[in-house]
Amino acid sequence: MQLDRLKTTAGLDLKGKRVLVRADLNVPTKDGKVTDATRLERVVPGIEDLAERGARIIVISHFGRPKGGPDPQFSLKPVADKLAELLGEPVAFASDCIGEPAAKTVAALKDSEVAVLENLRFHKGEEKNEPEFAGALAKLGDVFVGDAFSTAHRAHASTDAITRLLPSYAGPLLMEEIDALRSVLDNPVRPTVAVIGGAKVSTKIPVLTNLVEKVDKLIIGGGMANTFLLAQGVAIGRSLAEPDFAKTALDIVQAARERNCELVLPADAVVAAKFEAGAASRVYPVAETPADQMILDVGPKAVAHYKQVIAACRTLLWNGPLGAFEIAPFGEGTFALAREAAALTKAGKLTSVAGGGDTVAALNAAGVTDAFSYVSTAGGAFLEWLEGRELPGVAALIRAAR
Repeated sequence: MQLDRLKTTAGLDLKGKRVLVRADLNVPTKDGKVTDATRLERVVPGIEDLAERGARIIVISHFGRPKGGPDPQFSLKPVADKLAELLGEPVAFASDCIGEPAAKTVAALKDSEVAVLENLRFHKGEEKNEPEFAGALAKLGDVFVGDAFSTAHRAHASTDAITRLLPSYAGPLLMEEIDALRSVLDNPVRPTVAVIGGAKVSTKIPVLTNLVEKVDKLIIGGGMANTFLLAQGVAIGRSLAEPDFAKTALDIVQAARERNCELVLPADAVVAAKFEAGAASRVYPVAETPADQMILDVGPKAVAHYKQVIAACRTLLWNGPLGAFEIAPFGEGTFALAREAAALTKAGKLTSVAGGGDTVAALNAAGVTDAFSYVSTAGGAFLEWLEGRELPGVAALIRAAR
């Protein structure tokens, strides 16, 4: 992707213009209340900037996975109310994202005012990328701003087709995400290290294959590490692993060797007979894991080694936990390394970028999210970027900039 071609609205006169902003308002809710407003907080600065410039701001988004049409449990109304709270300003709400309800709400907007339109996925045309649905959306705006990197891996009407119908620009949050990822993958300060964890090698083969060509050191953790150990003849007891992907793991080891990328696996591990809170656990060298036990976290020697590795690097990319962090005491390895990365970042010795749902949850649990250089709120889009894939929503904005 020719990312340098992306254009933003900087310098544009937007006073009185209807600016259609594709944001990601897909946030967790319970009993009609937003339980984690992180994504909304990230959207606020961009909306405030447009308001200061006199734009009439129309925010569109999907929410959840409704099936076949409108469903009250997937209404964006509670999210719009929370957004209004964060903005400290009223936010109008339209009961549909197209047609008369949307048109009336948009027509009533004055300069600097904000409206949120109902869930895009209440219409099948959204996920089908239908030009007709995109056209109905485009009627509501003069300018389109794509500001949802986390949905850019989908070619939907509100991320792709609409860019063919309106002057289209990249939003500030989308640019933040792209700039952060480019800083660790395209133009990093070296040496670089990636920490890639999670349960299964099978879900991250393209990520690992791409990263061995881009980073200097690759730390593999979580259940994935078990598959790599097993592939190299290490007995791992009853630990989670994917024997069918042993050859793939060895291929990645060989690729790393050929590209002078140091692949780092744990020397010791925290093991237990059961995967449950408070289960009795012990530390063993990985090669001595008892046959009736399972590896659930990296051990202290592994953590100490990982700390040395990241301390010797200038750029860190992190995706995935090192162990079963959701259940105590099996998050200690992840938390310890996260705190070390945060300390190095604060000291100005490391640029640290992290992303992925489990990763963000682990960093939050460690209390260090704000100390990283950048933490992405994207899930699938973040992973696809790490795989080196073109994201349709970004490609559409590049095409529109020509």
